[in-house]
Amino acid sequence: MRKAFYALLMAAAVTVSAQEKPTQKREPGHKDSNKMSQMYDLMATPNMFRTASGAPGPAYYQQQADYKMDIELDDKNTKLFGKETITYHNNSPESLEYLWVQLDQNINTKDSKSKLIESQKMDPAYKADAFSRRYMEDAFDGGFKIDYVQDTNGKPMKYTINQTMMRIDLPTPLKKGEKISFSIKWWYNINNYRVIGGRSGYEHFDKDNNNLYVIAQFYPRMAVYNDVEGWQNMQFWGAGEFALTFGNYEVNITVPADHIIDGTGDLTNRAEVFTSEQLKRYEQATKSFDKPVVIVTQDEAEKAENGFSTKKKTWKFNAKNVRDFGFSSSRKFIYDGMAVQLGGKTVMAHSLYPKEANPMWGETSTRVVAHTLKTYSKYTFDYPYPKAISVSAEDQGMEYPMICWNYGRPDEKGYVSDRIKYGNMSVIIHEVGHNFFPMIVNSDERQWTWMDEGLNTFLQYLTEKEWDANYPSNRGPAANIVPYMSGDQKFLEPIMTNSEAIHQFGSNAYGKPATGLNMLREVVMGHELFDHAFKTYANRWKFKHPTPEDFFRTMEDASAVDLDWFWRGWFYTTDYVDMGIMDVKQYYVTETQPENMKDHKVKRGRFNEDDGPFVYMVADGPDTEKVQKKALNTKDVKLLNAYLSEKFTSEERLELKTPKYFYEVTFDKPGDMLMPILVELSFEDGTSESHIFPVQIWRKNNQTASRVFATEKPVKKITLDPKLLTADIDTSNNTWPKEELKDKFDTFEKKK
Repeated sequence: MRKAFYALLMAAAVTVSAQEKPTQKREPGHKDSNKMSQMYDLMATPNMFRTASGAPGPAYYQQQADYKMDIELDDKNTKLFGKETITYHNNSPESLEYLWVQLDQNINTKDSKSKLIESQKMDPAYKADAFSRRYMEDAFDGGFKIDYVQDTNGKPMKYTINQTMMRIDLPTPLKKGEKISFSIKWWYNINNYRVIGGRSGYEHFDKDNNNLYVIAQFYPRMAVYNDVEGWQNMQFWGAGEFALTFGNYEVNITVPADHIIDGTGDLTNRAEVFTSEQLKRYEQATKSFDKPVVIVTQDEAEKAENGFSTKKKTWKFNAKNVRDFGFSSSRKFIYDGMAVQLGGKTVMAHSLYPKEANPMWGETSTRVVAHTLKTYSKYTFDYPYPKAISVSAEDQGMEYPMICWNYGRPDEKGYVSDRIKYGNMSVIIHEVGHNFFPMIVNSDERQWTWMDEGLNTFLQYLTEKEWDANYPSNRGPAANIVPYMSGDQKFLEPIMTNSEAIHQFGSNAYGKPATGLNMLREVVMGHELFDHAFKTYANRWKFKHPTPEDFFRTMEDASAVDLDWFWRGWFYTTDYVDMGIMDVKQYYVTETQPENMKDHKVKRGRFNEDDGPFVYMVADGPDTEKVQKKALNTKDVKLLNAYLSEKFTSEERLELKTPKYFYEVTFDKPGDMLMPILVELSFEDGTSESHIFPVQIWRKNNQTASRVFATEKPVKKITLDPKLLTADIDTSNNTWPKEELKDKFDTFEKKK
């Protein structure tokens, strides 16, 4: 009877024993092309600097660059003057013959090659000012004007400028464990970024003739030297952002006396630059955890913007263990703040904005900053810096340690559309979130934009959903990346593409990696495993320089989930997800041997016709002509009923499953990207059940997979990926019976 029990699963559609076939020519051998293969061919070999687990190794090192700066902002002539002393610590095992310094402002020089690398076509029409700038006016005279580079004794040092990089030749090699100090003096014309473009500069207000400055990349900055490629001295062409070294900063910034400014680090002379009333309000803000306190009021800002003081004030900042420095300055600024409790310490959330940004900014900006710090800290580590600042700057979205500039203001009548409201909130979340990636988890933006933008966009999505479950997020949900993934392959690149070579920058470097991480969390790994692995990566590499391999390896190391198939497909190729229901067969149970089995010896592994009798599973079709097509009742199948009566007591039989309907579903995969199979069975009584089959179901055949479903109720409909969680680009093949209506993606778009 035991043999009969094992035979219950036998299918009539089983392959019959092979007839003798004519001799065929053998196919040639082939190499492994399975998409489940491990990634030894793509990832760098682990070593003592970076281990196979994805953690820093015992020989890991990183350099340090400390800065002391004196900066003066000339508001009348829109110029910035500065001098700095850099102390560079060589912690590497090598001696260094020269140092590389980044001169990012040189992208704005008259002879900048960055203007020559894009193809041009004649525009059919121009506004007068645009025509004048393009064809008639001299180019903006930007870029660093270097007055000197000298050692601590005032002796000139030899240097060579190559576009946005400057090499400083050392008189003697800087050995392991040694440090060197040198000084640079410079100035440059500040760009009107709304006219000329740029990640920093000034915004001009015609009505009151004031400027709002957002100043960054304003000083010569040390390039990174590391174990991966030595000096990271790739030119700054405009898209790839920055690779930077951690250090300590002492920065004195002199501005007109009626300006309000804030920047990276602690303000150490607050009592000298604030009025007594402003100091009292600031103290109130440090104790207000539920709402912002206005420190510099709108009335005070409006009075200042009409004054144009000829006096000066110097604001002094001190920042520890940061990779960069930025600041913002204007006499138009309203300034508010509130306290945030994180890990037993108080962090300040601040906003700086002109009256043109109210009432929206006063109502939401600082609250969003506080919410972002809390949410990001939950998923990574407690925010370690003393403050985070959001600055209102139209046409901007840029980040620096502790400070960022963000677009979005009401119109002149104070009206705020949902597009402006949510756009502003999203950019604040995103740019404040960059404090974590890459300001602390310090990846190389010049090479791998996705390592900060993609990871940050993923956390932005989680932060938006924690603000409001119905938040209209643009990036993160799998369905939102479908238009990009289904686009023309000529304009798609793998995520693992250098920043300057990407056609659709936002979708490639922000949207696709964020969507991929969301799919890992929702579909592949689950929240608990993903969140632990992601937090492990963040904590392993905070205040360090991770590579893509460090991220990939840590996510697997901390979760015990093999993700090589995912990194290979989603990050290293432009493969897209397209899975479908290829075929569905309904089976009926009978003791009558089907006609197509009578003339053949049936062999399949452990089954042999001589071992019968069998319970046969007959697929709906020609072979079921003599089979009663009805739901299974075990009493109707004598062989099965006899076995159950002999094997189980009446009480035990009540605990057994009672399947009545049997379906074999074959899934195919027109797309090359692997994903788990998510299936929903909808029954005739209106109920449904869900099944998830791990991605390993494709391991032996990357193109098709089959599963058998035994149900107690008749299936009315089968749906693949019913919640649109896998970025399937074609859902027209995702249902059985096939729907003639518009696919679910169109429905999803309408609902949005």
